[in-house]
Amino acid sequence: MAEYKNRIVGAPNTLEHRVYFEKDGKIISPFHDIPLFANDTKNVYNMIVEIPRWTNAKLEIATGEAFNGIKQDIKKGKLRYVRNCFPHHGYIWNYGALPQTWEDPTQSHPETKARGDNDPIDVIEIGEHVGYTGQVKQVKILGVMALLDEGETDWKIIAIDINDPLANKLNDIEDVEKHLPGLIRATNEWFRIYKIPDGKPENQFAFSGEAKNKKYATEIVLETHEAWKRLITGSIPPKGELYDLALENTTVEGSPYKVTTEHDAYKNIPGDSRKPPALIDSSIDKWFYISGTSSV
Repeated sequence: MAEYKNRIVGAPNTLEHRVYFEKDGKIISPFHDIPLFANDTKNVYNMIVEIPRWTNAKLEIATGEAFNGIKQDIKKGKLRYVRNCFPHHGYIWNYGALPQTWEDPTQSHPETKARGDNDPIDVIEIGEHVGYTGQVKQVKILGVMALLDEGETDWKIIAIDINDPLANKLNDIEDVEKHLPGLIRATNEWFRIYKIPDGKPENQFAFSGEAKNKKYATEIVLETHEAWKRLITGSIPPKGELYDLALENTTVEGSPYKVTTEHDAYKNIPGDSRKPPALIDSSIDKWFYISGTSSV
């Protein structure tokens, strides 16, 4: 397995903070340059950890910035944090994305009847170890949920680190309830209510909130991988009415967006300037008590 390192810019909890990825001392894109598959048999996947479990900062791969470092999401000029909805604290799993995938906003899924959300496909990793922002985990897929967000399909792949003590016992979605009772129900509840403290309605699900099995989830991942291939090879224009993406990469053969270290986009990536986390408002630690019942 290739060794990836992080180039960290600025302090967490600031607008300037970025987490870039390096391989062999060179900047790479976690969106485009890290392979989707982590083994030759293509049943283990690389996962980019954006948000460690129990944390609140809404971090994400910056799909519109060159080389796609991880940054904190911003709304109305302010950094975004998820609220703590009792009994949950922050994100209840390691949250991230699968590289070399893209949920195509120009295509509507035949079952959800909604377009893709223009991002790499999201992953929740349910193992016992708390990850870190910028980590590349090797995971196996167990299932998938589908949120419907403002007319878009927002897939949530359920996966587990292959090095987790339970990994050999978890092979499909039904194994999760057997060995981690209540986790799927808690996951459904978390996604359903987490925006309510910010004045938004409950999130809605496709399939009545059901978690689909490994086979279904794997097919979704492969579909998004094929969509990414069309994007990165120039079959789809890089900028359209529904999307605006940075496609610079250093490894994808046949990509018109492949660049060298002499390219301006590469040279403009800042050097490592990591700093301790900035203080955040104490209100982020508040617990919100939200009534309602799960949809599953």
